Amino acid sequence: MTLTQEEILRYSRHLIMPEVGVEGQEKLKHAKVLLIGTGGLGSPAALYLAAAGAGTLGLIDFDKVDFSNLQRQIIHDTSSVNQPKVESAKKRLREINPHVHVVTYDERLSRENVMRVIRDYDIILDGTDNFQTRYLLNDACVFAGKPFVYGSIFRFEGQATVFYPGKGPCYRCLFAEPPPPGMVPSCAEGGVLGILPGVIGVIQATEVVKLILGKGESLIGRLLLYDALKMHFREVKFRKNPKCPVCGENPTIKELIDYEAFCGLGRGEEKKEEAKDGIPEMTAAELKDKINRKEKFVLVDVREPSEFAICKIPGSRLIPLGTVAERANELDTADDIVVHCHFGGRSAKAVALLQKLGFRKVKNLKGGIDAWSLEVDPDCPRY
Repeated sequence: MTLTQEEILRYSRHLIMPEVGVEGQEKLKHAKVLLIGTGGLGSPAALYLAAAGAGTLGLIDFDKVDFSNLQRQIIHDTSSVNQPKVESAKKRLREINPHVHVVTYDERLSRENVMRVIRDYDIILDGTDNFQTRYLLNDACVFAGKPFVYGSIFRFEGQATVFYPGKGPCYRCLFAEPPPPGMVPSCAEGGVLGILPGVIGVIQATEVVKLILGKGESLIGRLLLYDALKMHFREVKFRKNPKCPVCGENPTIKELIDYEAFCGLGRGEEKKEEAKDGIPEMTAAELKDKINRKEKFVLVDVREPSEFAICKIPGSRLIPLGTVAERANELDTADDIVVHCHFGGRSAKAVALLQKLGFRKVKNLKGGIDAWSLEVDPDCPRY
């Protein structure tokens, strides 16, 4: 037996379970799990895997802790704001269980490093928040033969499943193509119930433990869907696609590709909303000068009323994006118009729509009200 007396006491509630026992706990101790991201999903998953005694936890994340993370990313706290997320998470995990070996990668997962990073791990847990990284991770796991425990969250809804090369379908079997850029709003744009990632992240951690122990019925081939508002779970079964370009009978993708291009993004584009090519833009500093010079123009805010209640640029007119087409008659095509949202993505769509309706003197505020808060008015709350 490789468990110490202290470990026997720590894991005693596991050891008395026939499904775990000493043998199962030793499997956990020797397991190596890589968590992609230490945010909403990675936080609860990492905490419970550490407490359960998963021997080695790898954490990869290039971001720093922000105040806006603390509503749901429970592995971090107020004192860790502005620290690298992997270092904040490592400190917390070591406090929970000093027997766990934590390996950190303060870098962005990319096709240049993904095979190196996942190489030494048994199971990969997906805590990402963008499609290009998910497709990258899926393909890398197929090529390396690694199980990939998937989770996704938005507003009040979440989903989870397990992709296991050779034992079931992969991510591309379920989602053959990514949605068009901007079609699916990010959590920064649409919001997320802070408790939701706790539910999905714990489900992911449970699936990891079951895979390590070799017990129970895995979510392989089953997509678990959760609606927090209705407090309702449902399940959708899906099968391996024999024509899948990565894991099918005659794969056409045999090496890592340009995932930004595959997802319709410019190379290196960030996850935050950004203006599309061909959309005229204005910086926050230029907007400030425009206001100071008392130029005549209309400032349109296309965020939602709930966001408008948090903060607003003085003089702005609220016309939520979904109502722009029907309320365009409230604007004059002869007017100089500046449109903004949170980060600039929704307003870019609004500008494009207004242009199609005949508006020619319309610009997008680059970086949205977030840029205004950072560059012009620090008293304007960020969210």
